[in-house]
Amino acid sequence: MLTLTLRGLERDGLLTRTVFPTIPPRVDYELTKQGRSLLTAVEPLGACARAHIVDIHRAQEKFDKRTA
Repeated sequence: MLTLTLRGLERDGLLTRTVFPTIPPRVDYELTKQGRSLLTAVEPLGACARAHIVDIHRAQEKFDKRTA
């Protein structure tokens, strides 16, 4: 799933993918200028998650107990 997501972001021009022919293989991803422009939109989401991390963990534990 991660590979599909990264390929989609590459296709959309939001990141570049560089493959290094080493053993083991190495692949680096880097945000493009267009990708970096999303940081202003995504940063508030990250700030909200950090501000509510205790509540998020509590909800995850409750969910895990209910679905175990």
